[in-house]
Amino acid sequence: MISLAAILLCSVSLFATAALAVCIARSKQATKLTYGLSFCLSAIAFAAAIGALVTMASPDAISTLVLPIGLPWLGSHFRLDALSAFFLTVVNFGGMLSSLYALGYGRHEHAPHRVLPFFPAFVAGMNLVILADDAFTFLMSWEFMSLASWALVMAHHRDTGNRKAGYLYIVMASFGTLTLLLAFGLLAGPDGNYSFTTMRAADHAPLTSGLVLVLLLIGTGSKAGLVPLHVWLPRAHPAAPSHVSALMSGVMTKVAVYGFIRVVFDLLGAPAWWFGIIVLAIGGITAVLGILHALMESDLKRLLAYSTIENIGVIFVSLGLALAFKANGMGLAAALALTAALFHVLNHSFFKSLLFFGAGAMLTATGERDIEKLGGLIHRMPVTAVFFLAGCIAISALPPFNSFVSEWLTFQAVLQSPALPQWGSKLLVPAVGGLLALAAALGAACFVKVFGVTFLGRPRSVLVERATEVDRFSLAAMSVLAFLCLAAGILPGVVIDTLAPLTLSLIGERMPVQTDIPWLSIVPIAEARSSYNGLLVFLFILFSASFTAYLVHRFGSRCIRRAPAWDCGFPLSSPATQYTASSFAQPIRRVFGTLIFRARDRVNMPPPGDLRPARFALEMHDHIWEGLYLPIVGAVGFAAEKLNYLQFLTIRRYLSLVFLTLVLLLLVLALWT
Repeated sequence: MISLAAILLCSVSLFATAALAVCIARSKQATKLTYGLSFCLSAIAFAAAIGALVTMASPDAISTLVLPIGLPWLGSHFRLDALSAFFLTVVNFGGMLSSLYALGYGRHEHAPHRVLPFFPAFVAGMNLVILADDAFTFLMSWEFMSLASWALVMAHHRDTGNRKAGYLYIVMASFGTLTLLLAFGLLAGPDGNYSFTTMRAADHAPLTSGLVLVLLLIGTGSKAGLVPLHVWLPRAHPAAPSHVSALMSGVMTKVAVYGFIRVVFDLLGAPAWWFGIIVLAIGGITAVLGILHALMESDLKRLLAYSTIENIGVIFVSLGLALAFKANGMGLAAALALTAALFHVLNHSFFKSLLFFGAGAMLTATGERDIEKLGGLIHRMPVTAVFFLAGCIAISALPPFNSFVSEWLTFQAVLQSPALPQWGSKLLVPAVGGLLALAAALGAACFVKVFGVTFLGRPRSVLVERATEVDRFSLAAMSVLAFLCLAAGILPGVVIDTLAPLTLSLIGERMPVQTDIPWLSIVPIAEARSSYNGLLVFLFILFSASFTAYLVHRFGSRCIRRAPAWDCGFPLSSPATQYTASSFAQPIRRVFGTLIFRARDRVNMPPPGDLRPARFALEMHDHIWEGLYLPIVGAVGFAAEKLNYLQFLTIRRYLSLVFLTLVLLLLVLALWT
């Protein structure tokens, strides 16, 4: 109860900080005061949440609180259990480090009064979503979170692209909230029991459960970035300031994951076996399409946003496996898959925040986020380069960093699929495992491209040549995240055991205790099947790299030899002769481009003796945007034009329309009951 009250008080204090920021937004101390208070309040909420998570060894260890606000007959219900404590840890840790980063980054914001009031409100809204224990409080907090983040996306509203991104975001957010409203209406039933406690105890019909699952996938999937509901994400996340982008991509998408887990694993009851099939298929497609789009991008923040879509796909693949195993009574395998999903939630919040912080640092130092115009930053921003490299290794799922462990656990869960009794599951799970392997390989290629083109080579512009290292607040935030990416990969057993109360409460089973295994190894199922030791892998890499460096320096030539880099026999000084992001992605584009992007290259090569320059043009299409959303936009415009005459009806016709609508609604209610 103490932790629950502390987090609620911190949320209220964050709202008060937002109100204070409105009053002082144009003063010189507004940035320091707003982000400083946000940092302190997020740190207190983080300490309370992680304290609750560590002490909740029993799944029955929950705290509840009812406040006399909200609907008169319902009030506002709040609940802190193992699941909410974990996600509150993710949210408040992300809010804390984003606030720390913004203490330095925010000084470069040219319109801070458009950002400061909404940042603490955004963090508070995410906290309230996770604490909510009734449908009304959940949806109100969800909408507040969406509106606050929309205002942050629109901070630079004079940019036409940002205005379009904000409009698309608010439309998709409203549509997602509508589907969540319908889902909670089905769970509440005709009696209107909107408390989660009542929904949890109710017996839901199979048809109702299936409809709720579909509505949840649309409602939470539109916020998380599931394909085909992802179209707003690569437009809105880059439009926001970088510390807000880190919160939206690294944290807000996890609030959507929380909403899905809370309803499907907690409120909905026992799942049907085909629940896992749907979630698995959507997750696998999302992972591959997300990383393919990221590979084709040269805008750094858009690339990172597309990469978020890929990681959300990985998380939902694990959740689909957990549903399939749970439906078939395979408790240990379900616990393994759910642990992998939750572990990846934590990992993604670490490395994606780190990468967006790094992108913000580069944007501050150079004014560019197009990686085709960067290069050579490792010499001008060496500390940022090290931290960004750590994030690139982590997101590429390479050992000994954290993402390798969570994706390895996912593959271990995939290997349990032959025990599933349904042939559909037996065939689909290995296929999705292949998609995950493809996404992992493409992800590594993507971030080799990002780091190589951005930090290596020669500067491609004058601004990049003049770049300098960023402030100490930004570097401190990045250093903490880089360290945690490595620590979670070296000591994964600690994280797995900390997640055990969550799987116990949702699955009724947990993975074996990992911290008791010698040498800090982890054994998901049994030693005879597989095991992994992040510490030994780290020590081996450290020793082999150090020993190789020693041998080179000890026995190699001591002479320093410098010569122009080989450039096909023409060592030109122009940076344009370097490898570019587009050229790096070209082989992959030619493999997948025709099917996924309908890509077409147009090359105009003048004949010998013609002095005209050669021309290259690339045409790519987004099938989902052009095939799904543009027709919807056209249909809505057509319908709005045809219904425009309703504005000019007479009083008599208006009353008739209202009467007919009332009769129709009463008929629907009568049929429902």
